[in-house]
Amino acid sequence: MKLLIYQVKHETISSIAADFRISTAALLQANPSIHSVVSPGQNIIIPGLPDPSSIPYSIIVSIGAKKLQLYRNSRLIRTYPIAVGKILTTTPTGDFYIVNRQPKPGGPFGAYWLSLSKLHYGIHGTNNPSSIGKAVSKGCIRMYNQDVIELAATVPNGTKVTITR
Repeated sequence: MKLLIYQVKHETISSIAADFRISTAALLQANPSIHSVVSPGQNIIIPGLPDPSSIPYSIIVSIGAKKLQLYRNSRLIRTYPIAVGKILTTTPTGDFYIVNRQPKPGGPFGAYWLSLSKLHYGIHGTNNPSSIGKAVSKGCIRMYNQDVIELAATVPNGTKVTITR
């Protein structure tokens, strides 16, 4: 299996490991040429996640439109309404990947949790369906429970998620 290649921004080995929910040791083992420091622009292998180009799905999230769009082979197949972060806890923008998942995480996370490659952020269900369509979260992307279950059943870990304003 070809693995995900990640381009370093302004992070450390330990922060990248945390974002991808892997140990620093596993990250270093997958990248034997790295000793302790990475530089912006450097490409590193993320163990355990497939190369996104091998996955037919991609997700584009529009914070302003409060929509999540699911693509298969670059063709839009589904649009979902979402809730996004409020002004003080905005949803981060950029390119991320789904790194793991948890059915029935409980509490405010609804029926499913899909972790993004940014620590503490994810796509999840809700125990407050009236929040969908609003800017009310702590930065996560909230979906109706039936929608996040459908999304989780469709996209694998390693799926690219692009979040735009």
